[in-house]
Amino acid sequence: MTQSARAQEPGTTVTLHPGDDGSGAVRRTVLPGGLRIITEAIPSTRSASFGIWAGVGSRDETPEDAGASHYLEHVLFKGTRRRSALEISAALDAVGGDLNAFTAKEYTCYYARVLDADLPIAVDVVSDMVAASLNRPEDVEAERNVILEEIHMRDDDPGDLIHDEFSTALFGDVPIGRPILGTVDSINALSRDRIHAYYRRHYVPSRLVVAAAGNVDHDAVVRLVTTAFAELPGVEGDLPAEPRIGGPAVPTAPTVRVVDKDTEQAHIVLGTAGLCRTDDRRFALGVLNAALGGGMSSRLFQEVREKRGLAYSVYSYTAQYADTGLFGVYAGCQPGKADEVLSICRDEVARVAETSLTEEELERGKGQLRGGMVLGLEDSGSRMSRIGKSELVYESLLPVDEVLAKIDAVTLDDVREVGRDVLTRPGALTVIGPFGDRDFTL
Repeated sequence: MTQSARAQEPGTTVTLHPGDDGSGAVRRTVLPGGLRIITEAIPSTRSASFGIWAGVGSRDETPEDAGASHYLEHVLFKGTRRRSALEISAALDAVGGDLNAFTAKEYTCYYARVLDADLPIAVDVVSDMVAASLNRPEDVEAERNVILEEIHMRDDDPGDLIHDEFSTALFGDVPIGRPILGTVDSINALSRDRIHAYYRRHYVPSRLVVAAAGNVDHDAVVRLVTTAFAELPGVEGDLPAEPRIGGPAVPTAPTVRVVDKDTEQAHIVLGTAGLCRTDDRRFALGVLNAALGGGMSSRLFQEVREKRGLAYSVYSYTAQYADTGLFGVYAGCQPGKADEVLSICRDEVARVAETSLTEEELERGKGQLRGGMVLGLEDSGSRMSRIGKSELVYESLLPVDEVLAKIDAVTLDDVREVGRDVLTRPGALTVIGPFGDRDFTL
């Protein structure tokens, strides 16, 4: 375990992990205003990834602000007092770098990946975007149409839409249950002044984490970030972080949501509320998820696709949030096969909840989880994401070896316990397809 930033004096630097001869060393500096800077040194690479993580996402929105976090993500690319939208993109294109961003339920991230020698450019551009956005009325209006098109694109892709519908069915009409994109009505109602006020309220030092990984020097990154933020007006002072609004509404009875849509395939998600991100049982649930629906050897894939050929895509998945989570099973099949596929998925979930996994499935699930984690950390971008997200949403950063040890320590009893708890909770079923008002309750 590493110490929390809350216990660190502002203006100081600590080494969270010493690494091996400098490789993999993780260090954190907390600036006087509360801005946290965390880096991981990987001298063997020639790239550097830089990101700024804001502790605000769609879960922090009132109904009147629905979609504001994602809307703001778009607008921050449109220009600052130093750069136009073209100059922002051209600065990274000129060095062959990647510049992007994404919005989630509980955070937003702006990031760039460049050659190590070009890190100062990435720091300057991304910091400028995040801290000194103008949010001009004309830019807000231009992006409004882009976001409305993104919503329409999501609505035209039932494989994407089904997951938003499932969250709404599971959690209800609370912030965590609403779509990250917002709705057509909420996006049309958002004014420039409201978006700018949202920006000024949430993009403050205490809610920002700067992360860099690759062939980077921590002290150099701190100097670059300090210089970049010192000259920028967007995050003057430090305001207290606002509490999250509206907790999750976990169903007390099964909820069914059917979206009648003229599609070639039926799209199904069956699931329950899961575990929060700090629940120690998340490692056992991860192993269970891998064995149940995480790969070609999983129970769901074998029963639904390999043995019966009923679906091309079938899998299970988990998501963790601050105080809750979700567990879901997805399948896409011909509408006429929906009942059979749904019955098999329910049976397999119930069987795992009742009898757990076999020893062979346990070991295979653990191996899949270990390999997926380590192989997913092979580049500077994934390393930056790991340390940045961990610093923002966890109390401490677990070393990779400690995470692997926790996976290895999962037993059949652990899986049995978490399966009986999570998989028997009241849940939700969401179906998209040409079903009219058909009743899927049973």
